[in-house]
Amino acid sequence: MEEGRKLQRVSRTAKDPVRLRRAIVVLMSGQGQAVRDITSLMRVSEDYVRDVIRAFNERGFAALDPKWSGGRSRTIGEAIRERIRLIARTAPADWDLTAFSTWSLAKLRDHLLDRGTVAVISRETLRRILRDAGVSRQATTTWKASTDPDFIAKMQRILDLYDHPPDDGRAICLDEFGPLNLMPRKGKAWRPATSPRRLRATYNRRHRVMHTLAALDLTTGKIHYRIRRRKRHHEFLDLLKALRARWPDQRLHLVMDNFSPHRHPDVREWAVDHDVELVFLPTCSSWLNWIESEFAAPRYFARGGTDHRSHAEQNAAIASFIRRRNARATPKTGFATDSPIRTWTH
Repeated sequence: MEEGRKLQRVSRTAKDPVRLRRAIVVLMSGQGQAVRDITSLMRVSEDYVRDVIRAFNERGFAALDPKWSGGRSRTIGEAIRERIRLIARTAPADWDLTAFSTWSLAKLRDHLLDRGTVAVISRETLRRILRDAGVSRQATTTWKASTDPDFIAKMQRILDLYDHPPDDGRAICLDEFGPLNLMPRKGKAWRPATSPRRLRATYNRRHRVMHTLAALDLTTGKIHYRIRRRKRHHEFLDLLKALRARWPDQRLHLVMDNFSPHRHPDVREWAVDHDVELVFLPTCSSWLNWIESEFAAPRYFARGGTDHRSHAEQNAAIASFIRRRNARATPKTGFATDSPIRTWTH
């Protein structure tokens, strides 16, 4: 009876089809079913049924587990596989193939056969060799290196502000977000299959644009912002004055890029007179500005999939999202801790 109950549990819970089929065969035999009846119901041969029953009688429940063999041995050795992976990571031009600029599986296979790297190989085998090594077909991306002669010094100064916030002041990252124009914006939403949400395809540019000037306080993780028609040094200086009024007794360390309004003489003079340090990023290094990563969320959640018809409506959506975000904000710590920039010295 105990074996019968255990076989019932196996027949209900087994995920391996072989183990499930063998358990059902033994269970039906234990219930008095004839071999011919079992074969007709399970669609197996009589020899299979007898072999399963005999093995269960000899070895018990261990006979239910499949004994997988290793399969056919590999015809392509590891050294050849590694060479295939190396060739796949090169460009066709490296092999004087100027008719195309990138490999497809078919073109790579033909190249391997023409060079004699392998005698025979299918596209599916080639795909598996590359997949097992973590080599996949990816889109090309760009990277613009900084030409700033003081790149290392500036980067280390910014990282030091991130890692060791000053006790007598605040580190704040500033940047502009926009332009905020009025147009239908693609987004994502949960919808019934094959029934996407529709937005109008045509629109008029009659309302000009607006810009968000934002500041990320690393101590609290909150964003302080202004939405203005222009982003000249006048508007930027108004934001700095608001930050100064918010923390009148602390020295402010402002991390920002090299946008011309940030470097305006009036801004520099005001900073000197009001105990504010302007920390400029190296050229072409906006990724060092922590606030850059914070702009993705309002772009996705406040503007994605929308069709605002007025700036007041769009500004209200952005304001609502930032209020909700600030209510859940936490101090910003651990900037790019695993990034190679932490070990750059030249």
